[in-house]
Amino acid sequence: MPRVLHVQKIDGKPGKVYYPIKIREAPLPEVGPSQLLVRMDAAALNHKDLFIRRHLYPAISFENPLLADGYGTVVEAGAAVKQRNLLNKPVLLNPMLMWESDPVGPERGVVLITGASSATKTGCAQDYALVEEDDVVPAPAHLTPAEGAALPLAGLTGWRALVTKSGNAEAGRNILVTGIGGGVAIQVLQFAVAMGINVYVTSGDQAKIDKAKRMGAKGGVVYKNDGWERELKSLLPESRPYIDAVIDGAGGNIVSKATKFLKPGGIISQYGMTVAPKMEWTMQAVLMNIELRGSTMGSKREFKDMVAFVNEKKIRPVVSKTVKGLANLEGIDGLFKDMDAGTQFGKLVIEINDRPSSKL
Repeated sequence: MPRVLHVQKIDGKPGKVYYPIKIREAPLPEVGPSQLLVRMDAAALNHKDLFIRRHLYPAISFENPLLADGYGTVVEAGAAVKQRNLLNKPVLLNPMLMWESDPVGPERGVVLITGASSATKTGCAQDYALVEEDDVVPAPAHLTPAEGAALPLAGLTGWRALVTKSGNAEAGRNILVTGIGGGVAIQVLQFAVAMGINVYVTSGDQAKIDKAKRMGAKGGVVYKNDGWERELKSLLPESRPYIDAVIDGAGGNIVSKATKFLKPGGIISQYGMTVAPKMEWTMQAVLMNIELRGSTMGSKREFKDMVAFVNEKKIRPVVSKTVKGLANLEGIDGLFKDMDAGTQFGKLVIEINDRPSSKL
């Protein structure tokens, strides 16, 4: 019987509770005319999943499978599926539903992310996922299942924040990527380096900065140090002594810090606020004509463009750690602990199985 990894409801207040993870059995779903049945081979964690376990995320389902990031193999296709060539081929699941192609935002004004959602049964922490044909893309052949699972949500979020929103996805520009070590920040680093952009990074850990430099970053600073913004400015070349855009997922005081090194009219592309759900805005930023642009995940078009770029440049997403087995609850809990502690450099992945392509 196929298995589903989900969160179990227990009493507790949001932010104080920590829902345990459980395995339950579920019947193999029937495939509709336009649907694909995907045998999941690997799935990856995001901060969203940690927030779900703490009840800090809306519309949680305690029955539907966790995790939005996944790589799997198509084992059955509905009668109306046009892309028959997907059968028995590896695919990446798009974590974002209900957003087709509008670069401004979702056409219906809302976004839906898969994984433990009461609005969709789709999630990647299960043996078999039922998805619509247009919610998958062929997996680049150079990726392992773990690397493929590491890509979707982090890659999509990073792609939109850099390419669609920052206005500076051009060779020779200087960008700052904050919080290097997380999945999105690393994907932005990889995309930007492949585009010929000069990338600078921040981290609370010098070892992570050193790893980023080995991946192509020009330099980095430890944000725990007083005056890190001045240290960053000292790293910039005389020919371009400013940052063109900041790609940030933390929030906090990034605006006041950025006024010290952003060019007038520079961009802050904000894809998250892990420090707090509010952030300051200063008069100095107004006087400098700095633009703050929110960026939320991305559309199906952006997802396809991102995967095509990964395929073209043969980018390999960074996997920090893997555990084997969907029922390995102790190991999976260890991945959540790593995410909570912020010790990872790259994505945390569950390898669900290594069986040959087969429904059973």
